[in-house]
Amino acid sequence: MLPRPPQSKILSREAMRRERERLRAEGRVFVFTNGCFDILHAGHVDYLAFARRQGAALAVGLNSDRSVRELKGPPRPLMPQDDRARLLAALEVVDYVVVFDELHVEALIRELLPDVLVKGEDRGDWVCGREIVEGDGGRVVLAPVMPGRSTTGILQRIQNALAAEGTPGAAAP
Repeated sequence: MLPRPPQSKILSREAMRRERERLRAEGRVFVFTNGCFDILHAGHVDYLAFARRQGAALAVGLNSDRSVRELKGPPRPLMPQDDRARLLAALEVVDYVVVFDELHVEALIRELLPDVLVKGEDRGDWVCGREIVEGDGGRVVLAPVMPGRSTTGILQRIQNALAAEGTPGAAAP
């Protein structure tokens, strides 16, 4: 069987709600996670594979460009949301990608009511949407995080490498 084309996995909120209802009617365990995914790296790949193993279908809520800018500050995001969505959708473990514009993901979680919400164990002290999911009978699962794998760390290494070679304007912040 050929993999689905990545574009077919990127859904509007309304289309994602309809797909969620279809999955619920079929009795399939629906897993949700979210993030910025500004520079896709091995930590993301392992995290998403872990999330997908928690159920029958995985949806990734992707922060819009505007919300990434608010959360991370300029110059983020480095990649536009359409590119980030296409990269995520190209991963075999990702079944759906839905962009959300809010600063936090509660509204989308409330709309989709996943059976399982996955977040990194580094976020264990506060999982946005936990009360919504658990209040509906779902569960929250914390995924292991690969040490040394983060977008912020990659950006810092790039800045350091550029500064070391004397690239103008590349000094670390």
